[in-house]
Amino acid sequence: MSWKRAAVYGPLAAAFAVFVYVCLIRPIVGIADNGDFLRIMSSTGLDDLQRDLPREERYFSYFIREFQLTNLGLGGYISTQVPLVLLATGLNRLFYSTTVFDIRFLAAVYMVLLLAAFAIVLRSQRQLPVLVRVLLAVLLVVVFTDVGYIGYFNSLFGEPVSYVFLLLTVALALALSSAGRPSRKLLLAFFVSAVWLTCSKIQNAPIGVLIALLGLRFVPLRPDAAWRRLVLACSAVLALGSMAMYVLAPKQLKDINMYQTVFYGVIKDSQSPERDLEELGLPAELAVLAGTNYFTKDTAIPQQDPRLKEMFYDRISHGKVALFYARHPLRLLGKLEVAAENGMTIRPYYLGTYEKREGMPAGAVSEKFGYWSEWKRSVLPNTLWFLLPFSALYYAVLWREWRRAASAARRVCCETFALIGLIGAVSFVIPVVGDGLADLAKHLFLYNVCFDIMFVSGVLWVSGKAVVWADRLWLRRRKLQAKEGRESIV
Repeated sequence: MSWKRAAVYGPLAAAFAVFVYVCLIRPIVGIADNGDFLRIMSSTGLDDLQRDLPREERYFSYFIREFQLTNLGLGGYISTQVPLVLLATGLNRLFYSTTVFDIRFLAAVYMVLLLAAFAIVLRSQRQLPVLVRVLLAVLLVVVFTDVGYIGYFNSLFGEPVSYVFLLLTVALALALSSAGRPSRKLLLAFFVSAVWLTCSKIQNAPIGVLIALLGLRFVPLRPDAAWRRLVLACSAVLALGSMAMYVLAPKQLKDINMYQTVFYGVIKDSQSPERDLEELGLPAELAVLAGTNYFTKDTAIPQQDPRLKEMFYDRISHGKVALFYARHPLRLLGKLEVAAENGMTIRPYYLGTYEKREGMPAGAVSEKFGYWSEWKRSVLPNTLWFLLPFSALYYAVLWREWRRAASAARRVCCETFALIGLIGAVSFVIPVVGDGLADLAKHLFLYNVCFDIMFVSGVLWVSGKAVVWADRLWLRRRKLQAKEGRESIV
């Protein structure tokens, strides 16, 4: 095998080996259900295999590997996760069982997509120095196959869909910017991946608009009119799809988000919740719900009480919440500081990762291949005052590289990394403004992915500069030695 092939297939083989070790071999790692699985189950023909499970075993404590296969239903859940689960259940019926679904088939689907992203990155970055390419390969495996990420593959959460398609979208953008004359197939693959990312969760809806703007920057990569029309059409479809994802979201899901945004966000820990509610245009009597989330039991006013429709759900919007925080920026800053405290945690540690049959305590969390997630959680500062300077330095370097770029393609590459930072910022703020402080460790998942891409790209940039500096120093020494040799002969 040639060096070029080994540079691609070696890391892919290592990543696959980690996947097999974490997700397929006992004790298998997965993530327990927190109640979110039902919406995807009802849309993909899945049901509980053991209906008599106690609630404490069904939720939070243990990862459940097998589900019952039933007839497809109309769950009403709109997400690009649905066809992926249907693909996995189809493979399951073909190779395993027509009545029992083993979630490892879904994990395998996600892993194929992740390996595709890795392969595209490794093939498109062949211009990097050898040592930097080796470092890239190591970091891809250590960081992006960490159990904090691929542990989600054995679950029905939407996070792995966002994860693999964000990496695929970035990989395809880098491939487009590094190709001398990018193909239409590559462009279409980029936009399909971006649509899949955007439409995987309501939280991702704003991301589509940002990616569509990057898509417009592909216009100069080819001079023909057909290319320009295709780029403009795909960017428009992506932007419209992004807006439709939010508009078509189920009302119940929007109500849950709004409840938590206000009562577990805006007025949580407020010194004057009544005044805050009045500023939002809501009755002050709702202050009794401060600090509760949509799933809190025995609240003063039940979350589904018909009175709340007129008093709350029909009178509040995310626009009003955004205006409130605009008038009270210090309040928003305080909420973002709380988010930052959870910003370095990839894994939801309150959800168990073992099957019940392994005999582990309820809620136990596996440490299989979790070197990166544990180092990140325990070493990197989890404060806003680390994240802000880090982001400022990241963008300062990008601005320098963008200004020095010798071609439109090189500038698109820089803009792709700038997009990652913007997606990270949106994914950091939206959970606070759009869902309060509930379940932050999980809601900041996509932010963690963006941070890790930024961190890895920063390490590679520094390493590349160090290699160039070392090469120059070596050449200077050789020239000096040659000059001294000539002088000694004379």
